[in-house]
Amino acid sequence: MPIDLNASQLYFNRELSWLQFNSRVLAQALDATLPPLERLKFLAIYGTNLDEFYMIRVAGLKALFKARVQETGPDKLTPGEQLEQIQAYLHKEQTVLEACYTSIIAELHSHNVNVKNFDALKTEEKLEIKGKFFNEIYPVIIPIAVDATHPFPHLNNLSFGLALTLTDDSEHIKHGLIRIPRILPRFIQLGQTFIPIESVVEHFASELFPGFSTLASTPFRVTRNADIEIEEEEADDFLQILQEGLRSRNKGSLVRLELLEGADANLIHFLLSHLNLDDNDIYSYKSLSLNLGSLWQIVGDDALSHLTFPTYNAKILPPLESEDIFDAIEKQDVLLYHPFESFEPVVQFIKQAATDPDTLAIRMTLYRAGPKSPIVKALIDAALEGKQVMVLVELKARFDEENNLRWAKALEAAGAHVVYGIPGLKVHAKIAQVIKRKGDKLKSYVHLATGNYNPSSAKVYTDFSYFTSKEAFGTDATHFFHFLTGFSTYTKLDTLFMSPTQIKPKIIKLIEQELKHASNGHIIIKANSLVDTDIIKALYLASQKGCKVELIIRGICCLKPGIKGVSENITVSSIIGKYLEHARIYYFKHDAVKCYIASADLMPRNLVRRVELMTPILEENLTQKIEHILMLQLADNALRWELQADGEYIKVPSLGKQVNNHAILEEYISKIHDKTKKETPNYVSRLASRILKES
Repeated sequence: MPIDLNASQLYFNRELSWLQFNSRVLAQALDATLPPLERLKFLAIYGTNLDEFYMIRVAGLKALFKARVQETGPDKLTPGEQLEQIQAYLHKEQTVLEACYTSIIAELHSHNVNVKNFDALKTEEKLEIKGKFFNEIYPVIIPIAVDATHPFPHLNNLSFGLALTLTDDSEHIKHGLIRIPRILPRFIQLGQTFIPIESVVEHFASELFPGFSTLASTPFRVTRNADIEIEEEEADDFLQILQEGLRSRNKGSLVRLELLEGADANLIHFLLSHLNLDDNDIYSYKSLSLNLGSLWQIVGDDALSHLTFPTYNAKILPPLESEDIFDAIEKQDVLLYHPFESFEPVVQFIKQAATDPDTLAIRMTLYRAGPKSPIVKALIDAALEGKQVMVLVELKARFDEENNLRWAKALEAAGAHVVYGIPGLKVHAKIAQVIKRKGDKLKSYVHLATGNYNPSSAKVYTDFSYFTSKEAFGTDATHFFHFLTGFSTYTKLDTLFMSPTQIKPKIIKLIEQELKHASNGHIIIKANSLVDTDIIKALYLASQKGCKVELIIRGICCLKPGIKGVSENITVSSIIGKYLEHARIYYFKHDAVKCYIASADLMPRNLVRRVELMTPILEENLTQKIEHILMLQLADNALRWELQADGEYIKVPSLGKQVNNHAILEEYISKIHDKTKKETPNYVSRLASRILKES
């Protein structure tokens, strides 16, 4: 009897799978072999990840629960059941979180770096902080009385402050709040000592409420639904409606209240009664864990850089090290693997095009460009020089909307043609095209990538950049940009593959073709998330036919490996380390084109609700480069975790020689750069062959 591939027991819940991913981030913070600020960095990442999870995913589940929706995914868990399991999981993990924080602070103390509350300071230190309070904090913070004539204030998303119970000489009981604006640092710094601002404000609370003394107080933080809903079809001016949506982000429903453990019960009741939350929405912490993202202030202190990993300087290798980038691309396709290979050639691709008098047009998509983008500045220069500049600025890139709004306006002011997106779809594709006049002909140069046009994130995200001047790619790029700027509802590309119409059918077809080779079939997929049910079913069928399927999925994975008769030929790995794994690679052993890189993950949002691009890698040496990077990652026994059939992830044991793919690539590419300038583009192939033999 055939197995029902729709059965709920064959799928992990996506939200619970995400929590497992964030637990693997927390595990890095627990790793005592890492430098202390690297551990603190992972703790900050864990916290900022969790903030976004609550603002978007938990808020969405609460909305579904309120609307009485009973089923949301193939695992068949209702929103109510998911919320219960999420809360149970996170409450259980708090013990691990607190122990982790305590151990890191203790290790920092051994390096003379301290985090201390105001009351723990020496007398002379308290006097110095007192001066800072009255000069730098007192004029900015806002004391708020709450009574019959002073209503409870609106608290913006991620508002942080103190709640207080106060009394005067007549023993009248009052409640008040002290809001601590984000413009103030979380820590007041004295040398290498960091004092939480809330402990300073709490000590001087009587200065903010003269005539009153504090009976009880607690730091608190609130989280709101931050998912912006935009009725695009009704928007005559998309910029205006997005700006209105950004303002509404601070008005979303409350979803979480964070407190310090041991907070006064009456004070908790006071907060809950005004915030319309219940006990299940409270997360109480023993320490600074109630605002982990603020730890970036300590992590980023330049004076403490000796407590982090040594900075790796990305390298520019042949053929781009000495040649003009456009001359190099004309001679051969070029594939870069960031951050080991520098992102600077991508920046130069746009900069050189902007200043070259032979450049006629520059077109590109911008999803997350960053606040100080040299690429956008080059595009502005090109537009001012009279070149045709067309940019799609995706204003719906979550939490980057304000940056993108600013860049869109600056580009328009310079004379560029700016498109703000496509109604009903988010444009997540990463592509740039430069068109030059070469004699009496036009020549197209194309850059395609798995990651964003952001030099800052390119230092910590692993991604591929692909340059080509092949005519077929140039033709497809032109069609793609015409699709973005025109009214076309359907565009079929001939060499590239575009979602929402082409990528998912192509991947399913490639899986179906590979499973025909039975036990000789081999599929490797590397992505951030695997959620799409149709893709999972296709992989289950491939496994049932004996096809070997190796998945490297950093985050969410709804597929269950190792189920007899369904997925015993599937393994799922997750790599968590110094760099954020971000590249999307699709490898099929028997396809005429073995390797594809893409901007798209295997999620319905990417395959159905976004405009994405998947790029075939046609050159054999570049295919080998990708294959060997995949083999190196699958051999990793330092950073790799393996997913079990029960949903648990187990760290791969470091037996024999340690294989840390991040460290190996740093070392090897540095050696190439330092010792020889004559390596050919398949240097990584030779690298991986050597490593795999050694390990």
